[in-house]
Amino acid sequence: MTVSGSGVETASDMLWQHWQQRERLAELPAAVRPHTREAGYLIQSLLERRTAFPLFGWKIAATSKAGQAHIAVDGPMAGRLLRERVRDNGSGVPFDRNHMRVAEAEFAFRMGTDLPPRTVRYHAAEVLAAVATLHPAIEVPDSRYEDFTIVGAAQLIADNACADYFVLGPAAPASWRSLDLAAHRVTARINDGPAREGIGANVLGDPREALVWLVNELSHLGITLAAGQVVTTGTCLVPLSVEPGQHLAADFGVLGTVHGWLEA
Repeated sequence: MTVSGSGVETASDMLWQHWQQRERLAELPAAVRPHTREAGYLIQSLLERRTAFPLFGWKIAATSKAGQAHIAVDGPMAGRLLRERVRDNGSGVPFDRNHMRVAEAEFAFRMGTDLPPRTVRYHAAEVLAAVATLHPAIEVPDSRYEDFTIVGAAQLIADNACADYFVLGPAAPASWRSLDLAAHRVTARINDGPAREGIGANVLGDPREALVWLVNELSHLGITLAAGQVVTTGTCLVPLSVEPGQHLAADFGVLGTVHGWLEA
Protein backbone atom coordinates (compact mmCIF):
# COMPACT_ATOMS: atom_id res chain seq x y z
CA MET A 1 0.00 0.00 0.00
CA THR A 2 1.27 3.51 -0.83
CA VAL A 3 0.52 6.64 1.15
CA SER A 4 -1.69 9.22 -0.61
CA GLY A 5 -0.69 12.86 -0.97
CA SER A 6 -2.89 13.90 1.94
CA GLY A 7 -1.57 10.95 3.93
CA VAL A 8 2.00 12.10 3.35
CA GLU A 9 1.07 15.53 4.71
CA THR A 10 -0.71 14.02 7.71
CA ALA A 11 2.19 11.73 8.57
CA SER A 12 4.69 14.57 8.22
CA ASP A 13 2.58 16.89 10.37
CA MET A 14 2.25 14.25 13.06
CA LEU A 15 5.95 13.48 13.23
CA TRP A 16 6.90 17.16 13.17
CA GLN A 17 4.49 18.01 16.01
CA HIS A 18 5.84 15.17 18.11
CA TRP A 19 9.40 16.32 17.41
CA GLN A 20 8.69 19.91 18.40
CA GLN A 21 6.70 18.95 21.50
CA ARG A 22 9.09 16.15 22.51
CA GLU A 23 6.25 13.63 22.57
CA ARG A 24 6.19 9.99 21.47
CA LEU A 25 3.87 7.84 19.43
CA ALA A 26 3.80 4.06 19.11
CA GLU A 27 3.82 4.28 15.30
CA LEU A 28 2.09 6.19 12.54
CA PRO A 29 -1.62 5.39 12.07
CA ALA A 30 -2.26 2.58 9.60
CA ALA A 31 -3.91 4.89 7.05
CA VAL A 32 -0.77 7.04 6.68
CA ARG A 33 1.93 4.53 7.58
CA PRO A 34 4.65 4.09 4.92
CA HIS A 35 5.53 0.54 3.90
CA THR A 36 8.41 1.25 1.54
CA ARG A 37 11.63 3.21 1.86
CA GLU A 38 10.49 5.51 -0.95
CA ALA A 39 7.26 6.33 0.89
CA GLY A 40 9.26 7.03 4.04
CA TYR A 41 11.55 9.41 2.15
CA LEU A 42 8.55 11.20 0.65
CA ILE A 43 7.21 11.93 4.13
CA GLN A 44 10.68 12.98 5.29
CA SER A 45 11.09 15.36 2.35
CA LEU A 46 8.37 17.67 3.68
CA LEU A 47 10.73 18.68 6.48
CA GLU A 48 12.33 21.13 4.08
CA ARG A 49 9.12 23.15 4.06
CA ARG A 50 9.44 23.67 7.79
CA THR A 51 12.82 25.38 7.92
CA ALA A 52 13.70 28.97 7.03
CA PHE A 53 17.24 27.93 6.11
CA PRO A 54 18.82 26.00 3.26
CA LEU A 55 19.27 22.33 4.10
CA PHE A 56 22.44 21.96 6.18
CA GLY A 57 23.12 18.43 5.03
CA TRP A 58 22.48 14.74 5.59
CA LYS A 59 23.04 12.03 8.16
CA ILE A 60 23.38 8.30 7.67
CA ALA A 61 21.85 5.98 10.24
CA ALA A 62 22.51 2.27 10.77
CA THR A 63 25.94 2.12 9.16
CA SER A 64 27.11 -0.83 11.26
CA LYS A 65 25.78 -4.38 11.42
CA ALA A 66 25.23 -3.97 15.15
CA GLY A 67 23.27 -0.76 14.60
CA GLN A 68 21.14 -2.38 11.90
CA ALA A 69 20.40 -5.35 14.14
CA HIS A 70 19.49 -3.04 17.03
CA ILE A 71 16.71 -1.34 15.05
CA ALA A 72 15.77 -4.35 12.90
CA VAL A 73 16.74 -2.96 9.49
CA ASP A 74 18.86 -4.51 6.76
CA GLY A 75 20.77 -1.46 5.58
CA PRO A 76 21.58 2.20 6.17
CA MET A 77 19.11 5.09 5.95
CA ALA A 78 19.49 8.77 5.12
CA GLY A 79 18.07 11.68 7.08
CA ARG A 80 18.13 15.44 6.75
CA LEU A 81 20.24 17.73 8.97
CA LEU A 82 18.30 20.93 9.65
CA ARG A 83 20.35 24.08 10.25
CA GLU A 84 18.35 24.90 13.39
CA ARG A 85 19.58 21.67 14.95
CA VAL A 86 23.28 22.23 14.29
CA ARG A 87 25.53 23.51 17.07
CA ASP A 88 29.04 24.92 16.88
CA ASN A 89 31.97 23.05 18.37
CA GLY A 90 31.95 23.38 22.16
CA SER A 91 28.34 24.60 22.33
CA GLY A 92 25.46 23.35 24.45
CA VAL A 93 23.02 20.84 22.98
CA PRO A 94 19.40 20.79 24.25
CA PHE A 95 18.94 17.36 25.81
CA ASP A 96 16.56 17.41 28.74
CA ARG A 97 13.73 15.62 26.88
CA ASN A 98 15.81 13.43 24.61
CA HIS A 99 14.40 9.91 24.39
CA MET A 100 17.28 7.88 22.96
CA ARG A 101 19.91 9.18 25.42
CA VAL A 102 22.97 8.43 23.31
CA ALA A 103 25.69 10.37 21.51
CA GLU A 104 27.84 9.27 18.58
CA ALA A 105 31.28 10.22 17.22
CA GLU A 106 31.24 10.51 13.42
CA PHE A 107 33.29 11.45 10.37
CA ALA A 108 31.56 14.26 8.46
CA PHE A 109 32.29 15.54 4.95
CA ARG A 110 31.48 19.00 3.58
CA MET A 111 30.90 18.97 -0.16
CA GLY A 112 32.69 21.36 -2.52
CA THR A 113 30.69 20.70 -5.69
CA ASP A 114 27.21 19.44 -6.54
CA LEU A 115 26.60 15.77 -7.24
CA PRO A 116 23.29 15.68 -9.15
CA PRO A 117 21.13 12.60 -9.70
CA ARG A 118 21.98 10.40 -12.69
CA THR A 119 21.33 6.93 -14.03
CA VAL A 120 24.92 5.72 -13.59
CA ARG A 121 26.16 5.00 -10.08
CA TYR A 122 28.75 7.29 -8.54
CA HIS A 123 32.10 5.75 -7.63
CA ALA A 124 34.42 6.64 -4.77
CA ALA A 125 36.99 8.62 -6.75
CA GLU A 126 34.50 11.10 -8.19
CA VAL A 127 32.63 11.44 -4.89
CA LEU A 128 35.84 12.15 -2.96
CA ALA A 129 36.92 14.63 -5.61
CA ALA A 130 33.73 16.58 -4.83
CA VAL A 131 34.54 16.80 -1.10
CA ALA A 132 35.88 20.11 0.24
CA THR A 133 36.71 19.23 3.84
CA LEU A 134 36.53 16.48 6.45
CA HIS A 135 35.37 17.22 10.01
CA PRO A 136 35.10 15.39 13.33
CA ALA A 137 31.50 15.51 14.50
CA ILE A 138 29.09 14.41 17.22
CA GLU A 139 25.52 13.39 16.52
CA VAL A 140 22.92 13.38 19.29
CA PRO A 141 20.02 11.44 17.70
CA ASP A 142 16.46 11.00 18.88
CA SER A 143 13.27 9.30 17.76
CA ARG A 144 9.64 10.26 17.84
CA TYR A 145 8.60 6.63 18.42
CA GLU A 146 8.17 5.04 21.81
CA ASP A 147 10.17 2.01 20.65
CA PHE A 148 12.21 2.86 17.58
CA THR A 149 13.65 -0.66 17.44
CA ILE A 150 10.41 -2.25 16.19
CA VAL A 151 8.74 0.16 13.73
CA GLY A 152 10.84 -0.76 10.69
CA ALA A 153 12.90 1.10 8.11
CA ALA A 154 10.07 2.92 6.31
CA GLN A 155 8.74 4.56 9.47
CA LEU A 156 12.26 5.35 10.71
CA ILE A 157 13.06 7.05 7.42
CA ALA A 158 9.81 9.03 7.66
CA ASP A 159 10.98 10.08 11.13
CA ASN A 160 14.14 11.56 9.56
CA ALA A 161 16.29 8.53 10.40
CA CYS A 162 16.32 9.54 14.08
CA ALA A 163 17.95 12.91 13.42
CA ASP A 164 17.96 15.55 16.14
CA TYR A 165 21.01 17.63 17.13
CA PHE A 166 24.46 17.73 15.55
CA VAL A 167 27.81 19.28 16.53
CA LEU A 168 30.30 20.00 13.75
CA GLY A 169 33.98 20.21 14.62
CA PRO A 170 36.68 22.16 12.75
CA ALA A 171 37.97 21.13 9.36
CA ALA A 172 40.70 18.50 9.51
CA PRO A 173 44.08 19.09 7.86
CA ALA A 174 44.05 18.42 4.12
CA SER A 175 46.35 15.45 4.79
CA TRP A 176 43.23 13.43 5.64
CA ARG A 177 43.08 12.43 1.98
CA SER A 178 46.25 10.37 2.37
CA LEU A 179 45.02 8.53 5.48
CA ASP A 180 43.35 5.14 5.71
CA LEU A 181 40.09 6.29 7.30
CA ALA A 182 38.93 2.69 7.70
CA ALA A 183 41.85 2.05 10.06
CA HIS A 184 41.67 5.45 11.76
CA ARG A 185 40.95 5.25 15.48
CA VAL A 186 38.65 7.56 17.39
CA THR A 187 38.08 7.86 21.13
CA ALA A 188 35.22 9.52 22.96
CA ARG A 189 34.56 10.14 26.63
CA ILE A 190 31.94 11.59 28.95
CA ASN A 191 33.28 14.19 31.37
CA ASP A 192 36.60 12.80 32.61
CA GLY A 193 35.46 9.19 32.40
CA PRO A 194 37.11 6.29 30.57
CA ALA A 195 37.55 6.56 26.83
CA ARG A 196 35.56 4.42 24.41
CA GLU A 197 37.41 3.56 21.22
CA GLY A 198 36.10 3.09 17.72
CA ILE A 199 37.45 2.78 14.21
CA GLY A 200 36.44 4.06 10.79
CA ALA A 201 35.79 0.53 9.54
CA ASN A 202 32.70 0.44 11.77
CA VAL A 203 31.05 2.86 9.30
CA LEU A 204 30.01 0.64 6.37
CA GLY A 205 33.61 -0.58 6.24
CA ASP A 206 34.97 2.94 5.61
CA PRO A 207 33.46 6.42 6.14
CA ARG A 208 34.27 7.24 2.51
CA GLU A 209 32.18 4.27 1.35
CA ALA A 210 29.33 5.52 3.54
CA LEU A 211 29.53 8.87 1.77
CA VAL A 212 29.40 7.11 -1.60
CA TRP A 213 26.35 5.18 -0.42
CA LEU A 214 24.62 8.43 0.54
CA VAL A 215 25.35 10.05 -2.83
CA ASN A 216 23.85 7.09 -4.67
CA GLU A 217 20.87 6.88 -2.32
CA LEU A 218 20.06 10.53 -3.04
CA SER A 219 20.69 10.05 -6.75
CA HIS A 220 18.16 7.19 -6.77
CA LEU A 221 15.67 9.52 -5.11
CA GLY A 222 16.30 12.29 -7.66
CA ILE A 223 18.06 14.54 -5.13
CA THR A 224 21.27 16.53 -5.61
CA LEU A 225 23.89 16.45 -2.87
CA ALA A 226 24.73 20.14 -3.02
CA ALA A 227 27.96 22.04 -2.58
CA GLY A 228 28.27 23.29 0.99
CA GLN A 229 26.13 20.54 2.47
CA VAL A 230 27.58 18.32 5.19
CA VAL A 231 27.21 14.54 5.33
CA THR A 232 27.76 12.85 8.67
CA THR A 233 28.44 9.20 8.04
CA GLY A 234 27.33 7.32 11.17
CA THR A 235 28.90 6.36 14.45
CA CYS A 236 32.35 4.82 14.43
CA LEU A 237 32.02 3.53 18.00
CA VAL A 238 29.35 2.00 20.19
CA PRO A 239 27.06 4.93 21.05
CA LEU A 240 27.74 6.48 24.44
CA SER A 241 24.89 6.48 26.96
CA VAL A 242 24.59 10.06 28.13
CA GLU A 243 22.57 12.24 30.50
CA PRO A 244 21.80 15.96 30.74
CA GLY A 245 24.61 18.06 32.17
CA GLN A 246 27.42 15.93 30.83
CA HIS A 247 30.30 17.03 28.64
CA LEU A 248 31.08 14.88 25.62
CA ALA A 249 34.36 14.98 23.69
CA ALA A 250 35.56 12.94 20.70
CA ASP A 251 39.22 12.80 19.72
CA PHE A 252 40.00 11.99 16.09
CA GLY A 253 43.76 12.24 16.57
CA VAL A 254 45.46 14.16 13.76
CA LEU A 255 42.01 14.95 12.33
CA GLY A 256 41.05 17.07 15.35
CA THR A 257 38.62 17.04 18.25
CA VAL A 258 34.98 17.96 18.75
CA HIS A 259 33.06 18.51 21.97
CA GLY A 260 29.80 19.80 23.41
CA TRP A 261 27.65 20.04 26.53
CA LEU A 262 24.34 18.26 26.98
CA GLU A 263 22.07 20.89 28.45
CA ALA A 264 19.80 19.98 31.34
